[in-house]
Amino acid sequence: MVAVVYDEIRASGWLRNRPFDLAFIVGITALALASGVAALLDHRLLLPILLTDLWLLGYHHVVSTFTRLCFDAQSRRRYGFLLFGLPFVIAAACLGAVSLSGMWIIVSVYFYWQWFHYARQSWGVAQSYRRKAGTNLPAPDLFDRIAFYALPTAGMLCRSAQQPEMFLSMPIRMVPVPEALAAAAIVVSLGITLVWTVKLGLQYSQGRAPLAYVLYLVSHQVIFAAAYIAIRDITVGWLVVNIWHNAQYVLFVWMFNNRRFAQGASPKARLLSWLSQDGRILWYLGGSVAVSTVVYVTIGNVLPLLVALPVFIVYQMINFHHYVVDAIVWRRDHVRSALESV
Repeated sequence: MVAVVYDEIRASGWLRNRPFDLAFIVGITALALASGVAALLDHRLLLPILLTDLWLLGYHHVVSTFTRLCFDAQSRRRYGFLLFGLPFVIAAACLGAVSLSGMWIIVSVYFYWQWFHYARQSWGVAQSYRRKAGTNLPAPDLFDRIAFYALPTAGMLCRSAQQPEMFLSMPIRMVPVPEALAAAAIVVSLGITLVWTVKLGLQYSQGRAPLAYVLYLVSHQVIFAAAYIAIRDITVGWLVVNIWHNAQYVLFVWMFNNRRFAQGASPKARLLSWLSQDGRILWYLGGSVAVSTVVYVTIGNVLPLLVALPVFIVYQMINFHHYVVDAIVWRRDHVRSALESV
C-alpha cells in the first residue's frame, strides 16, 4: 500500500499531496502578490502587512530553524557550534561593522544577503520537486541553472541601479550599477527565460516534467520579477518576496518534520514529534507562533538594553545566524531522503 501511494505521489510530482502543494505553490504566491498590490494601492496598509508578516511568518520562520538544531539531544550534539559558538561570531562581526561604518552597513548586507538566501532556498525547493519526478526529468544542466538565476540577478541589478537611499525607513547604500547595464540584464534574462519556458513546456508535454515542478518554477520567476523589477518601491518589493519566502519555509519545515516522524511520536523529541503528526499542523503553527512571539518580544525588550544597540541590528544578528545555519543543515543527505520518503 505504501509503495502504491509513493508511486502516485511521484507520478503527480507533489511533495506531499495536491491540496498541500497547491497551497504551497499557488496559494503562497498569490498571498505574497496580493499583499504587495494592497501596499501599493494604499501605503497605509504597508505597516500592518509588514507587522503581520513578521509576527506570523518571519519570527516563526527563524524559530523553525531551531527545530533542526535543538529539539532533541542528537541534534544538539551534532550542531553544538551552530547553537553556542556561531552566535558570538556573528555578533562580533556585526558589532565591528557597525562601529566602523554605521548602521547602513548592516542594512545593506541584509538586503543583498536576503536576496541570495531567498534565491538559494527556492533552488533547493525546486530540486525537491525535480527529484519527485523520478528518472524522467534529467538533472539541471548549466543552462537550467543560468535560467533559474537570470531574472533574480537582473532584478537585483535593477534595484541596485535605482540607488534607493532608504529601506524600511533606514539608510541603505547599494552597489553602484549603471542603468544601461541593468536594462540590458533585464532584456537578456527575459530572453533566457523565454527559451527556458519553451524547454520546460516541451518536457511537460512529453510527460517528463510534472505539473507541480512546472508550477513551482513559474512561481519562482513571477515572484522575483515582481519583487525586484516590476515593483519600484524597494520596501514593498522586499515585502512580496519576504512573505513568499517565509511562508514557504514554515510549511516546508513542517513537512520535513512530518516525514521525519512518520512512524509516530518519538521519545527523543516528544513535543516536536507530536506536533508534526498528520492533522496537527494548526497546533504546530500555533505553538511555533507562540514560542517565536515570546522569544522575539524578550529579545526586543531586553537584549538591546544589554548591548546598547537598536533592535533592528539585534534582529539582523539573528537573521545572519539563520542564513549560515540554513546553508549547513539543509544540505545533509538525510534531509533529502526524508523529503523523498512517504
